[in-house]
Amino acid sequence: MIKNIFNNLFVYKKNENNEFIIPDVANNITDKEFKKRDITTVSSDLNKNLEYLKVKYNMLINSDIKTREFTINIKPKKFSAFIIYIDGMVSDESISNYILKPLLLKNSIKMKAETPEMLQRKILNFNLENFLYSSLIPQNSVSTEKEFSNIVEKINAGFSVLFVDTLDTAIAIETKGFKGRSVSEPVVETVVKGSHEAFVESIRTNTSLIRKIINNENLIIEETAVGKVSNTKVAICYMKNIANNDLVAETKFRINNLEIDSLLSSGELEQFIKDSSKTAFPQTISTERPDKTCNYLLEGRVVVLVNGSPFSIILPAVLIDFLESPEDVNLNFNYSNFLRVLRGFALFFALLMPGFYIAITTYHCELIPSELLFAIIAAREAIPFPIFFEIILMELSFELIQEASIRVPSSFSTTVRNYWCINIR
Repeated sequence: MIKNIFNNLFVYKKNENNEFIIPDVANNITDKEFKKRDITTVSSDLNKNLEYLKVKYNMLINSDIKTREFTINIKPKKFSAFIIYIDGMVSDESISNYILKPLLLKNSIKMKAETPEMLQRKILNFNLENFLYSSLIPQNSVSTEKEFSNIVEKINAGFSVLFVDTLDTAIAIETKGFKGRSVSEPVVETVVKGSHEAFVESIRTNTSLIRKIINNENLIIEETAVGKVSNTKVAICYMKNIANNDLVAETKFRINNLEIDSLLSSGELEQFIKDSSKTAFPQTISTERPDKTCNYLLEGRVVVLVNGSPFSIILPAVLIDFLESPEDVNLNFNYSNFLRVLRGFALFFALLMPGFYIAITTYHCELIPSELLFAIIAAREAIPFPIFFEIILMELSFELIQEASIRVPSSFSTTVRNYWCINIR
């Protein structure tokens, strides 16, 4: 009875009978009608392209989708044109200097010829697309696109796209200018002796940090898109002459075959590509340090970067990886090996000491020295709980302290942590 009530309240049941349509505000047409009229390639009619993009981006209600219409004057002809971009993701200076100024010169571009016959011949042989691509757009990253799917992807990535009347091709110009966090020190991983640079949310900045450390042509960085809706960029990095080809192929296979709608962080991707979700042992390493990432790349591992996440995923992970630190390479090998052994003992004690303490104090009291046994009995004389319950309560208290120090605002977390520590003592 209670189980059925909870199932009705919390279990999601997919509704298979969705008999509604979403009206399109821009042209007052239904979604089904829009799909029938949907076009896939750029038309030579400028108005059709503009109308399609207005409907595609719902420009009557979208405030950050901008268009700029103008005329390109190439005497003796004039060509209508427009550019479309997303405000906030582009640099206004780049649009002005690399698109509008070259195309809207005060002195119109003239075709010079000695005779009218030669001028007519030049007009007939004139290729507007090549002229724009090679002569009028002084930008290093320029591409021509015919498919609207590629054009929409470019616009969403921060490109400005130029459409010109009579051309069935659009020109995508890189004008990215959205703000992002600059490279700073690692926040999660403390640096003792090493690089103080950390990954940021921009995937291109992260790949450049790796390239800056590993100056080798065998470093391969392949990009793919994950998520049907979000189209999140994911970079797969490996050393071509070191990494195992089967490992690289398996990583690509798992990432490229993800059937998900969105991907927002590297932590989500970790859960999707690991071998088993039921095991409690980590199968990957997550780090925000480029130097640590490059160390694993040079060992033959595969590194995965997700756009929007300041952490890299290192595949695969073995037990010894969690007992090492990036600072170990900066120390004498004898001392670094001693630290690794010490971390191994710490791991052993952290996992087995609570159970060992319960076993000794509850079932094998004869193994404890008499003085220590009397001290334990005296300390527990006023405690009405068994040792097992006390250990479980202690473990939960540590988890609560950790959770409070992370989730509570920093000005209050110190007070909470001190309060819990005093009570536990």
